[in-house]
Amino acid sequence: MPVPTTSRQGTAGGTRRRRRGPRTWLAALPLLAFAALCFGIPLGALVHGAFTRTDPATGGTTLTGDHLARSLEGPYLGALLGSVRLSALTALIAAVLGVLVAQAVVTSRSRALRSAALTASGVLANFGGVPLAFAFIATAGISGVVTQLADLTDLGWNLYSFTGLAVVYLYFLIPLMVLVTVPALDGLRPRWREAAQSCGATAWQFWRHIGLPVLAPSLLGGVVLLFGTAFAAHATAAALVGGSVPLVTLKIADALSGNVLTGQENVALALGLDMILIAGLVMAVYLPLQRRSARWLR
Repeated sequence: MPVPTTSRQGTAGGTRRRRRGPRTWLAALPLLAFAALCFGIPLGALVHGAFTRTDPATGGTTLTGDHLARSLEGPYLGALLGSVRLSALTALIAAVLGVLVAQAVVTSRSRALRSAALTASGVLANFGGVPLAFAFIATAGISGVVTQLADLTDLGWNLYSFTGLAVVYLYFLIPLMVLVTVPALDGLRPRWREAAQSCGATAWQFWRHIGLPVLAPSLLGGVVLLFGTAFAAHATAAALVGGSVPLVTLKIADALSGNVLTGQENVALALGLDMILIAGLVMAVYLPLQRRSARWLR
């Protein structure tokens, strides 16, 4: 009896997939080797330094958990919690504002406006560090142009504070959220809205029962991405607030340079390990959300 065409095709497809697997791994070997060289070796050195102590007299190393324990107490714990609080606050605010801007861009009929908004978002999302801090100091600092014109000092404005740093972070987090959200909003099928309207659904009912559930993975993934970006930021905070706002990245820099206490390099490595663990948790949340949103919107 002849074999059905679908069976032959399925068998051939399975054979092609099985034959293509080893070749795919071989093609990925250079990338895996590069990743192991650039990320594996520094990570191994960080873990080794975080869990070892070197005797200055003999030069021998012993395993210890004191560095990790010290990184989770006192001012180091306060700096870690401060970074988490700043990152969570700015991520939530930037997510809300970024979604509103992205929705305005998607619903606009002007291609020039859309192109300009996306181009500006791409530029501003990558504008940070010392240049961004200098720009805000010149405009919204104590003697800044905007501060003097609007008398912001009398209103209690202080750029060199937790609130001021949060505003600076929003400058590059909101454009990043726009870039993340626009493709998701473009993925909403017009026929879904038309079908909802034909069934008598209002705009609010459409967003509540169709739009937001479909966009939820993308939006939550965007929030997680913003959190990770703000959590890892260092140069902007270092140039703007110094040590006046406790942040884990600033504590790591102080410990490595010996600005406060000498011999705290291993504690700095333990703080770096704490950041990697938090970043790992963030990515563990982000990647499944990204895959789920791609399945709905492709």
